Amino acid sequence: MGMSVTISAATEQDAEQIFRLQYLCFQSEAALYGNYRIAPLVQSLDSVREEVAADLVFVARLGDEIVGSVHGRSTEDAAAAIGKLCVHPRLQGHGIGARLLRAAESALADERGARMFRLQAGHRSESNLQLYSKVGYQRVGTSRGTDGVPMIVLEKTADSYAATA
Repeated sequence: MGMSVTISAATEQDAEQIFRLQYLCFQSEAALYGNYRIAPLVQSLDSVREEVAADLVFVARLGDEIVGSVHGRSTEDAAAAIGKLCVHPRLQGHGIGARLLRAAESALADERGARMFRLQAGHRSESNLQLYSKVGYQRVGTSRGTDGVPMIVLEKTADSYAATA
């Protein structure tokens, strides 16, 4: 039978696979907006390494292959920013993204004291917005990405994390 997907904290050795996975996964987002300058596509490998070293980055593994990742970091307002959630296109729709989100939320609450989780999704990214809604995120506003893409800002409290975990 097939292997199961495991979720774990990323290590420095994972940076290159995360870098490649982001590039693959965010192609569809870039196409959706006609903008191939979105942050995950222009991020350098050194920058991914820095994130893995400084922040909370989780990966989904299928054997030795990284098939999903998510990035979380503390912010100054006792919140946590979650971003760059991606799952390999061949494995989307199997709950891996939700599992990665739960791992990030748990670590951000338990290890970094986050009381609120905040993330953003492109305004046309319906499947992403559906996932975030399904796991308890509420739309709270809009912003514009550094690349000019209109974004929807979503939040949920750490208390609601406990209810959906």
